[in-house]
Amino acid sequence: MSSTNTSRVEKAVYMTAVGAAAAMKVADEVWVATLMLHQRHPDRADFSIQEIVEFAKSSRELRSMGPLRPGFYVHVVQHCVANRPPNPGRYRMLYETAPGRRRIFRLGDAYHAGREGGKILPEPEELPGNWFQGLLAWYIGWCSNATEHAIKNDPLLALYGSGKHIWADEHADEYIRRLREGWE
Repeated sequence: MSSTNTSRVEKAVYMTAVGAAAAMKVADEVWVATLMLHQRHPDRADFSIQEIVEFAKSSRELRSMGPLRPGFYVHVVQHCVANRPPNPGRYRMLYETAPGRRRIFRLGDAYHAGREGGKILPEPEELPGNWFQGLLAWYIGWCSNATEHAIKNDPLLALYGSGKHIWADEHADEYIRRLREGWE
């Protein structure tokens, strides 16, 4: 039997053993586990790598799909982290907030150029069951709230419009020209 046929047989046996729900990609499982942590701890900005792994090991919802796969840890550490060089995964599902700390990636976060075009979140049809698909709606609201909060509390954006009274009665070019009078 060729190695290709052997790997197909092994995959079929694995799928039968743990159920079709285990077909969820490891990267998607990392995203789901991290998002579930964000849901359960809305006051937390990020989580340690160990917290994410331990949660995934103990989550009743996730473990109903079968045991935690060996690649989970390396996906949390490297493959899914947007602001780390791709090695080899190009996913942009997590964001490293500090060494050993992760949160879900949001549009607008900086990321490594080598991850351009990488997957950000699971496709709805790639998630088993309606409960998991409800996470996508929660994620969209969470991202929207985070963006509004960031804009409201950004010190540079807070300066928008300040000082406009200085040149309210004259054109900006005239104001600059007046300030520069007498310069050599």
